[in-house]
Amino acid sequence: MLRGRTEVIVPNFFINSWWPGVLLWAVLYVLDYAMTIRCARHYRDGACEKIAFEGSYEITPLFQQDINRLRVVSPRFMAMLVLYGTLLAIVWALAVQSEPRLYIFFLGALIGVQSAAHIRHLRNYVLFRRIVANDGIKGRIEYSRPLMLRLSAIELVAFGVMFGALAGLTMSWFLAGAAVSCLSLGWKHFTLARKQAATVQEKVNAVSAG
Repeated sequence: MLRGRTEVIVPNFFINSWWPGVLLWAVLYVLDYAMTIRCARHYRDGACEKIAFEGSYEITPLFQQDINRLRVVSPRFMAMLVLYGTLLAIVWALAVQSEPRLYIFFLGALIGVQSAAHIRHLRNYVLFRRIVANDGIKGRIEYSRPLMLRLSAIELVAFGVMFGALAGLTMSWFLAGAAVSCLSLGWKHFTLARKQAATVQEKVNAVSAG
């Protein structure tokens, strides 16, 4: 068992045993998927008449097929749940005695992204419910795929900057991990947005040339 305190944010019981961190992350991950399904259902039930997203409602390519089908039990999701839960436990076993801050950083990275995702789900859930209820939402707006990815990237970068600032103030490895993961995923979405925009432009150029 680890003695002494190594982190100002994370309670010691998250460090002294592997299962509290894995359990917390697993619960958040399951709720993430459940909220994605719920929001996708509201989107299909009428929110899409006011807000239309090009392609799939889901941004992550790995889960787009399952979300499009509103599949409650997803083999892909279960595989990722087991994979990352196992990795988190392995990192704890390898790092907790010699360098516990590495485990705290990794735990923060996983939970930080989930925190950003849950705030996004809450916003979409409230918005889509109001749209379905025809509560003061007028007009219609369409988002292209590149714009969806850019907006997602901006949100994630904003979360990353916030977590990073808090990490600097508190010297927290947990918040540092959250900052790095959000910034990394935000950069990934920026990259995907550029690729999507380039693909669209190539199609436009091909049509113009033809």
